[in-house]
Amino acid sequence: MAPAGWVLAVLALALGPGPGGGQGPRPRALEEALGEAEELSEELWGAGLPGDLPELEPECRRLLADFAEGSAALTACLGSRARPVRLCQACHRHYRRLVALYGDIARAVGNSTESHNCAKSILTSDRLQIVVTLSEFFNETWEAANCANCLKNSSEGLSNATVEFLDLFNKSLTCFEHNLQGQAVYLSPNNYTEVCKNCNETYKMLNDLYNNLQRINRQGGESGHSAHLCIDVEDAMNITRKLWSRTFNCSVPCSDTVPVIAVSSFILFLPIVFYLSSFLHSKQKKRILILPKRIQSNASLVNIQEKYS
Repeated sequence: MAPAGWVLAVLALALGPGPGGGQGPRPRALEEALGEAEELSEELWGAGLPGDLPELEPECRRLLADFAEGSAALTACLGSRARPVRLCQACHRHYRRLVALYGDIARAVGNSTESHNCAKSILTSDRLQIVVTLSEFFNETWEAANCANCLKNSSEGLSNATVEFLDLFNKSLTCFEHNLQGQAVYLSPNNYTEVCKNCNETYKMLNDLYNNLQRINRQGGESGHSAHLCIDVEDAMNITRKLWSRTFNCSVPCSDTVPVIAVSSFILFLPIVFYLSSFLHSKQKKRILILPKRIQSNASLVNIQEKYS
């Protein structure tokens, strides 16, 4: 049967009258027709396609398969490290490999004949451009997470500051867990005094380090990076602060308390100084009474009348 006649036969079987004369599909006949379609498709591809529809070369198929494998690995890593957030520290190797794989595909431009160009066939041969779309999605996700602020310049591992922070973070959680042994989690705040007392120093060191990292990052210590820390560090600090302040109801005296109190006291004391100085100044100054002109003229007239009376 010719291909066009075969297609019409498939449509007739799929849309023709079903059992009882009603309109509806005929499952068994449709399955047989689909089976024949698959066989015909394989025959067409096996016989060779016209020159304007080339099949991917083996090297291009290998590049596409490697990119698909790398995309699946990175997706699995991002999804499994979503909560608590561990994207940057757990997935940076997968991301770096995927960037390299995409670069291998993009660098294929001009390395082969125009009709069998891997970059052109894989990246720009259709409207959807799924490989380009996937690559942009991973890049945007990585940039939104600010992972570059957690990694070394070569992105081969975590920076020293990040390693130090995560070490203090783990020590804080270990301290919380150790001092909560034998206690119920949802008790009154008074039962967490041991946690607040024994873990105060570790928590303060962690909080100070986080504030220092924020200050350095805002000053542009690493040019081109976002002002935010990476999502791993931010999420770890948020978790610790919620446990410390909400769950355990602990507090750490702020290092800026003394300057704030001093400035506030000085501002409140200024009105007292002003009124006291005004009072003292007014006591020392002599008051000079100046009579109005009308009173002065009346007084003169009285003196004249007394003189001639």
